[in-house]
Amino acid sequence: MIKKYLLALSFGLALFSCQNSEEESIPDKPSGWEIFETPVKSSLRGLSAVTKDIAWASGSEGTWLRTVDGGKTWTHGIVAGLDTVDFRSIHAFDAETAVVVSAGQPSVIYKTEDGGKTWLLKHQEVEEAFLDGITFADEDRGYVIGDPVDGKWMLLQTIDQGTTWTALKTLPDPISGEAAFAASASNLLAVGDELFLGSGGSESNLYISSDRGSTWLKTKSPMNQGESSQGIFSMTSDGKGELIMVGGDYTQPDLVEGNFGLFSLTHQQWVEPTSPPLGYRSGVQYFPRFQWIIAVGTTGTDFSKDGGLSWESFSQETFRAVELSHSGGSMWASGPDGKVAKLIF
Repeated sequence: MIKKYLLALSFGLALFSCQNSEEESIPDKPSGWEIFETPVKSSLRGLSAVTKDIAWASGSEGTWLRTVDGGKTWTHGIVAGLDTVDFRSIHAFDAETAVVVSAGQPSVIYKTEDGGKTWLLKHQEVEEAFLDGITFADEDRGYVIGDPVDGKWMLLQTIDQGTTWTALKTLPDPISGEAAFAASASNLLAVGDELFLGSGGSESNLYISSDRGSTWLKTKSPMNQGESSQGIFSMTSDGKGELIMVGGDYTQPDLVEGNFGLFSLTHQQWVEPTSPPLGYRSGVQYFPRFQWIIAVGTTGTDFSKDGGLSWESFSQETFRAVELSHSGGSMWASGPDGKVAKLIF
């Protein structure tokens, strides 16, 4: 019995020592991006990483691409021959299964279950629709946000991994000129039963639902607003009651004022940062591994290690979107000219 106890104690101490060692080895800041050679030149705004090895991207000219070896090699193609369609949203479930969503016309949702060899149409919207982004709350339940049609937001839901889609009936009322952005397909966020939608244009608001879209609360954001190029472009959650939003004005990429929002769900109020990101940012993602927040845009990449209160630039590379892998261990980014990268730390 004593030997077993000592063995268990020894194992526990070794594990504790290992955990402490891992905690002490957390880097002070990201080192930059590992940029991969991809076989496409399309603008890639759709991005979904499964692990450090498996990632999908999509974009202009109907393009999709996928890696299963960490970016060393890529398979690619055109979704269902639609070479004039911009697929700005994608969600991957594994190396074989993914859903893509178009921005503009036609407003369509396609799904593959054979690694991109074939894509099947799962949903098509009315001619006036413009689909902006996709998010999944779990393995099966996901949502797609679209700009308002007939004075109502468009919000589609799936409960079977994107095979079928239905429209939510209870939606908030936007004002005239208010819309969403498809810059990185990430201004809609689903966390458990909660939904968060960030808007822009004539007004920039944060819409919050705690019951899967049955009821909504609305709060005006501190972001730039009033013009069609201004507002919330992307949001993420730190898992501790804070929502982090980036955006600004894409016609003024160096403008710092009004490009960031930090909302406390616990206190139901906006928190003013010490220093915001360094310009317009179209994508943001929380990296729980190191408790970093990464924001990307046309003028570079910033990171925060204090929950978004202050920001520091670490790369001048242009990206449109940034995504945490589903496994949580890696961070990926995509951008113009077929650019895909993975964070180095």
